[in-house]
Amino acid sequence: MALRDAPATHPTVLERYLHLVERGALARDPAQVEAAKAFDRLIDDIVARRLARKSSALGWLFARRRPGREPVEGLYVHGGVGRGKTMLMDIFFTLLPVERKRRVHFNDFMADVHDRIARHRAAVKAGEAREDDPIPPVARAIAREAWVLCFDEFSVADIADAMILSRLFSALFEEGVALAATSNVAPDDLYRDGLNRGLFEPFIALLKRHARVLRLAAATDYRLEKLSRLPVYMTPLGPEADRQMDAAWAAATEGMTEAPASVTVKGRKVRVPRAAGQMARFSFADLCEKPLAARDYLALAERYDTVFIDGVPVLDDGQRNAAKRFILLIDTLYDKQIRLVMSAAAEPDALYRGRTGNEAFEFRRTASRIAEMRSHGWGVDSAAAGDAGTAAGSR
Repeated sequence: MALRDAPATHPTVLERYLHLVERGALARDPAQVEAAKAFDRLIDDIVARRLARKSSALGWLFARRRPGREPVEGLYVHGGVGRGKTMLMDIFFTLLPVERKRRVHFNDFMADVHDRIARHRAAVKAGEAREDDPIPPVARAIAREAWVLCFDEFSVADIADAMILSRLFSALFEEGVALAATSNVAPDDLYRDGLNRGLFEPFIALLKRHARVLRLAAATDYRLEKLSRLPVYMTPLGPEADRQMDAAWAAATEGMTEAPASVTVKGRKVRVPRAAGQMARFSFADLCEKPLAARDYLALAERYDTVFIDGVPVLDDGQRNAAKRFILLIDTLYDKQIRLVMSAAAEPDALYRGRTGNEAFEFRRTASRIAEMRSHGWGVDSAAAGDAGTAAGSR
């Protein structure tokens, strides 16, 4: 699904944003206006760079040889969840008149980088490549594919990522790559308390040199505000529950681009049928009738802050495996303070009718947690804590 009212008729991010305000899809927020203007400035700089490259064959030749001489200052936008970062990035990416551009979740990008490094090392070992250091050729390959990189949810938790980021992005910037990124944390808070963080800190300085840092300090979590006006637990199953789920999804994803996605877990891909920003929508079968495990649910909870689940049935002894996965799924979402919207065949305490095994006992906790998660205040405390950390990091 594309952005509602394709923004071709709105040539700037700000104009598209104001159109959504006029439609009543958004409430005008000064912080979002400033962020929209910042994205527009980045578009102008990127277009100017592209035109300069095309203006003369000699200029284009030198740009290829020493692209770092004319860097484009990128943009790093950080702020709490639900403040509109993804929405603005969606509009920016759609409007950006560049063919060689790439939009990707940062964790997926780094997984791709590690795969490329492994392939290059294998090629060197086989005598098919010469450079022992894989970073420069990997950076060149990425830059050939896209000289504008747009990252959703820029975050660093893996030491393997942290140790190569400075060298990787030094090479990417030298290749003339421009960066646009959104994150929940300020640059100084990336990889905070991580192992050997001192080795990571040069990347923070590099990021600040090559990207303008903007805090999107919107006062309201707009997604939570929208969801608070809608039911988040629909029962019984049927056309009305489906309609309510669709209405909640449409309200929560207003202005965002929806598309299938995936999360990589130990080399495997967990399919996400519908995703928009930090929201994901699944059927019960997608999550609990497939061979998923704790690490899969954890990876989803680390990627998305709001999960929609359609069609949770009443479970019995014949569906013990699905029930076990559902119990594990809810435990994970609960522990990570993930917002939950779901349709189900019955109220939480009537969703399990099995009589054997431990599932009946464990499901009492699951029902209690679902009841807590269906309250409209669920997730507010964790979001507020995240905003406080972001504010502290930006001072």
